[in-house]
Amino acid sequence: MTKTIVEGEVARGDRVVLRSKRVADAEADYAWRKDPELASYDASKPISTAFEDYLALYEDDLAHPTPFRRSFAVEDSEGRHIGNVMVYNIDVLKGEAEVGVTIGERLYWSRGFGTDTLKALVGYVFTETTLTRLYLKTLDWNLRAQRCFQRAGFVQYNTSRRSNGTFILMELRRSDWEVRESDDNRTRQV
Repeated sequence: MTKTIVEGEVARGDRVVLRSKRVADAEADYAWRKDPELASYDASKPISTAFEDYLALYEDDLAHPTPFRRSFAVEDSEGRHIGNVMVYNIDVLKGEAEVGVTIGERLYWSRGFGTDTLKALVGYVFTETTLTRLYLKTLDWNLRAQRCFQRAGFVQYNTSRRSNGTFILMELRRSDWEVRESDDNRTRQV
């Protein structure tokens, strides 16, 4: 079966496509950033900016990307924008970056889309860049996210306490990913 290439596609999972962000994504992104429940998963407050102001900043970010952050839209197999994934705090000298993922559409929660998104992103980063370590943080009470990150290969290496919560710190190293990929490829060939 031939898969249709999506405009701006950078990576593909079993269920998702990661693609470059577009101005048309701003409306959904804005709704997700205003959502109090989604903000709570980041230990932050929902944005209160007017959409017009948000859109102006959004367009500026798209026109002038920083080399320290790459953000991608997540689409399902039908082409619906369901979330976002980002690699940020990119430090090429240390060979590492932080990862963040949001599946904004609730219909896609707890159905494997977050794990598939992260696996696609990790594959992209470890095959297309020189980075050797990805890390992330999640609130200690967010067990669903922790399971998602573990299924994508991340392991806990520490905890961190801040005024807005206790965070589980997780990482995935290229060498561990390569072993896992090699094992997965052998399993598929059998």
